[in-house]
Amino acid sequence: MKKPILSYKKYVLASLLLSYFTSCSNTKFLEEGEFLYTGADLEIISDSLSKADKKILKENVEQNIIPKPNSSILGLRPKLYIYNITKEPKKEKGLRNWLKYKIGEKPVLLSDVDLEFNKDIIENYSENKGYFNAKASADTITKNKKAKVEYILKPKERYLISQVHFPNDTTTVVNKEISKTKRRSLLRPNKPFDLDIIKAERERIDNRMKENGFYFFHPDNIIVQADSTVSNNHKVELFVKLKESTPAIAKEQYMIDKVVVFPDYNLRGTRRGDYSVPMNIDSLDQYDTGKFYMIDKNKKFKSKVFDRTLYFKSGELYNRKDHNLTLNRLVNLGVFKFVKNEFIITDSINNKFDAYYLLTPREFQSLRLEVLGRTNSANYGGGEVNLNWTHRNFMKGAEQLKASLFGAVDVQLGGPKDANNIFRAGFNTQLSIPRIVAPFRFNSSSEFVPRTNINLGYEYLSRTQLYTLHNFSTSFGYVWKENARKEHDLKVIDVTLVTPENVTEKYFNQIYDEFGNIKNPTLKRVVEKQLIFGPRYSYTYTTTMLPRTNTMFYKGSVDLSANLTGLFTGANVEKGKQKEIFNIPFSQFAKMEHDVRFYHKLSNKSSIAARFIGGIAYPYGNSEYIPFSKQFFVGGSNSIRSFRARTLGPGSYDPRNQNSSFFFDQAGDIKLELNAEWRTNIYKFLNFAVFADAGNIWLINDEPTLPGGKFTKDFVDEIALGAGLGVRLDFSILILRLDLAMPLRIPYYEKGDRWTFDKIKFSEKEWRKDNLIFNIAIGYPF
Repeated sequence: MKKPILSYKKYVLASLLLSYFTSCSNTKFLEEGEFLYTGADLEIISDSLSKADKKILKENVEQNIIPKPNSSILGLRPKLYIYNITKEPKKEKGLRNWLKYKIGEKPVLLSDVDLEFNKDIIENYSENKGYFNAKASADTITKNKKAKVEYILKPKERYLISQVHFPNDTTTVVNKEISKTKRRSLLRPNKPFDLDIIKAERERIDNRMKENGFYFFHPDNIIVQADSTVSNNHKVELFVKLKESTPAIAKEQYMIDKVVVFPDYNLRGTRRGDYSVPMNIDSLDQYDTGKFYMIDKNKKFKSKVFDRTLYFKSGELYNRKDHNLTLNRLVNLGVFKFVKNEFIITDSINNKFDAYYLLTPREFQSLRLEVLGRTNSANYGGGEVNLNWTHRNFMKGAEQLKASLFGAVDVQLGGPKDANNIFRAGFNTQLSIPRIVAPFRFNSSSEFVPRTNINLGYEYLSRTQLYTLHNFSTSFGYVWKENARKEHDLKVIDVTLVTPENVTEKYFNQIYDEFGNIKNPTLKRVVEKQLIFGPRYSYTYTTTMLPRTNTMFYKGSVDLSANLTGLFTGANVEKGKQKEIFNIPFSQFAKMEHDVRFYHKLSNKSSIAARFIGGIAYPYGNSEYIPFSKQFFVGGSNSIRSFRARTLGPGSYDPRNQNSSFFFDQAGDIKLELNAEWRTNIYKFLNFAVFADAGNIWLINDEPTLPGGKFTKDFVDEIALGAGLGVRLDFSILILRLDLAMPLRIPYYEKGDRWTFDKIKFSEKEWRKDNLIFNIAIGYPF
């Protein structure tokens, strides 16, 4: 026992010495009379404040004290040390310049601290939060060429709001409208006086006014006066008023006269002619739709595009909701590079203006070539080529037609199995129409344009020495958003047809034994003809775009196949009544999946992310099994990273017992997965992560060739667990992710011996080869 304790003492002593000498090294670079600023302490002295109020006030005030000291890690200041030991560079570029000014950090000195300025900040912030007549003092403490500042804040009792008064003069329209906003005021009696809340109240009133025709109104037109003399009980009375200096134009409600759309406008006024605003539309080649005027002499757009996009109508009051809604929908059409909006007063007596929409189209057609290289944890490496063509105004109604051709090759780079290279080629096309094409009426007042999507695709897949598959797919459906958080994706019909070809004797030998009996039905189902058709729906809810400490993402999906067809035909595979369409047994199943993600922001540079996935696919009627393409898989760079892609499960099945001469994917009907990551930024584009993944897949029906694969009450004991470290290189245009993981719990080991802590052998090459899984991927895993 003495040896470990001695080693521990040496480690602690070495750390203390390193900290001491590094600190001394930084201060020795200071000139005579200079002190290294190490930060500020704030003490709040008040008998009237609770501990919770003191804590909140202290945290907020400290954020406003400047400057901030040099960054430190465990008392050390490595960035400052790098700055000090790096000589002054002779050039503005180069390694020395990068070390000193990019990696290094200039020393923050006591002379950089303005005590009077900080005292004013502390007092002003306190008063803005209702602590009137607060007093602040400061004292500097120096020692060994280091200095810190101690601030003392003595706030008085916090003032509360006693009453809030809105304008009583309702003879003018503007005051009447301001008074109407009182019901939802942010200023409430018995709430603390807070200048930030008062500013938010002015913004709220401005928003309400702009919803009622006051286009030229501004938050600065509102003044909130505070009177603290009406009470001796630390109460303040607030008076919400319209400023006397408010311009006359801001007091008037404005009405829409004409709506003019120019969908082929050039901001530079070169190719398409230089048109000034307001336009004399009578002198132009214009089209009157009855709702708006459209000026498009080259007839590039149909008027119905804007009929569904513009929310302003002639003769109605201006309101900002319709204003923003129209602009957002025009942007979301995806066909315009610039969207510009102007309002021009045409009748100052009756307070009318024209609304102009000056729209500059993007290039309608684009062609993009992508060449990708990749490798994965299943010992495959390869590349892919994609040729993508897009037409953004296919039928002059902002319809987007996308077509892509692709080809890919994956070569097995190593591993104990025979090489089986994979070749893929095919095409995908999608026609996206910016409206709901349906026999029923669909109303969407969202800022996002609803779309009807029609897809058609084909993929040729060849696994050399094994088989070839032809995969045909088509779908018709709708995508629409209620708002930025909620999205719906409904495929009314989604059809997939898979037909096999060139199944080799080598592959058949893995399916059948020497007597012609099926020994591996899983491999047999891979090369069976498949016909899948039915509706599919998914719902997405996310708050990840909001500047919050806690955000979430949820996606739930339901996938149905041949439910009505199976019902009407009386299909029942268990009773020998399996039905066919075009001599192909159609698949009948119901599948559901839920993906929930949670993100917690610890600081500006670090966060915690977690994800849970749960899914089940149930075959019935015409099907005994779920089609291979619709099953669940785990393992790989975006799943449980300590296991190679699609090699884990189902259940406690041991893939090492495969008597096949090649690897085949492990699939399941039930999936449970939980992932967690701690993410932090180290330096600019360099990010670091620590992660843990857990989960597995299972089968609904017992499969003799996959012993242990069926879902049972003991499923918890079959959960796989892995952990690892990751480096993420964030280059803005893409994030390159490098993850190194190892299994901590392996479900196909013997019961009671599934944890691997006692089996870790970093020094052995064979162990590292089998247990350290390196993943390279683009983007975050979740």
